[in-house]
Amino acid sequence: MASDRDLVVVANRLPVEESTTESGETSWTRAPGGLVTALAPIMQKGNGVWVGWPGKPGLDVEPFTADDIDMHPVTLSKSDLKRYYEGFSNATIWPLYHDVIVDPEFHRDWWTAYVEVNTRFAEATAEAAPQGALVWVQDYQLQLVPRMLRQLRPDLRIGYFHHIPFPPVELLGQLPWRSEVVNGLLGADLVGFQRNGDAANFLRAVRRFTEFSTRGSVATIKRRSRPDRYVRAETFPIAIDSHSFDALASSPAVSTRALELRKELGSPDVLLLGVDRLDYTKGIRHRIKAYGELLADGRLRAPSTTFVQVASPSREHVEEYAALRRQVEVTVGRINGDYSALGRPAIHYLHHSYPAEEMAAMYRAADVMLVTALRDGMNLVAKEYVAARGDLDGVLVLSEFAGAADELTQALLVNPHDIEGLKRTILTAIDMPHAERRRRMRALRRKVMDNDVDRWAERFLAALADGGGHE
Repeated sequence: MASDRDLVVVANRLPVEESTTESGETSWTRAPGGLVTALAPIMQKGNGVWVGWPGKPGLDVEPFTADDIDMHPVTLSKSDLKRYYEGFSNATIWPLYHDVIVDPEFHRDWWTAYVEVNTRFAEATAEAAPQGALVWVQDYQLQLVPRMLRQLRPDLRIGYFHHIPFPPVELLGQLPWRSEVVNGLLGADLVGFQRNGDAANFLRAVRRFTEFSTRGSVATIKRRSRPDRYVRAETFPIAIDSHSFDALASSPAVSTRALELRKELGSPDVLLLGVDRLDYTKGIRHRIKAYGELLADGRLRAPSTTFVQVASPSREHVEEYAALRRQVEVTVGRINGDYSALGRPAIHYLHHSYPAEEMAAMYRAADVMLVTALRDGMNLVAKEYVAARGDLDGVLVLSEFAGAADELTQALLVNPHDIEGLKRTILTAIDMPHAERRRRMRALRRKVMDNDVDRWAERFLAALADGGGHE
């Protein structure tokens, strides 16, 4: 099993955040996030090492131990963050891999920085990894690390997990460095994806953009003087810490807060909820448009129906994100101007983040959850909503373009580009009989509660430890 071997996790960020005490001393506290929640117990059993950026530009820190995990920091300058992270990772790869919803930018300078930073991560990992360890590289910021690391440390068993969609070859083909990226991923023994379609896209990319062949889920790496190496591409849909979230959402404090929220919102008959990062991939404008048209058509009336949209700030200095915020706020303002009652807006638009307790209360308060992503690797908000509904109430409206749609088949699935279809589905969700709501939610909860984040991590690490093309 995976826990029999040392584990090294390589991610853009360390799982801890630096804080300064009143006396001026530096301390490190665990950052929120499902990945660290899942991996911490496994890493604490053995000599767990986490390689990542400590979260502040220019911060140069020696390796340290926190949370019983050995932290191996990688220093990134302001220039690195601008070119490698904001540039290549989030203005080239992110839009390209999300169906080119906005145009990706291709800059050679950004690519150079991406190569440099990936090299730094690979070298740090080669230095930090115990002999024969399992190394698990995380996500699109580090796609070159597997191959670089294999060249430095052929003794390691290397896995890579891709948290976002992997594009079809027709889109990936736009990337000037497509072959370098695919070959970078082929340095791994096991490449994990959210959906079967992502894994299939990757295997097609191997055939199109490298000299290697594939059969089934395996790519064969031919080498002149050594035996062939095999790389498996498989699907491991990511999950949440569903039992902890269920316990939080069913606590007396959260149950009370959910009732308070509905009261604060004017005790509407129907409460619709959207929760997203303010990102152009999330389909926020589409759901607001559909809601506005339902009000205009007279098929819904505010304030007896109220819509709460939480849009947590994201990449605000990137122009596409700033433009999206302006567009959303203008649309919300227009709808509220046309349909609100005095002191009772038709849409409550909340542009900030909330702690887990408040989010759980919102999920419990909402009659209908709208997840209308235009493209999403998974979308954990959909799973959080289901985990929060131990009362077996509530209806999930879910985009078929979110990875979660493959698992959460008892949700009402929609194409968010089809505004008329989205409007019909919202009305179906609102009018759904109580017995059907319970039946669907019970089936959704079975899926979410059985497949929690611990099981996801164990499945991936067991597959990595047990197979793959190791030398």
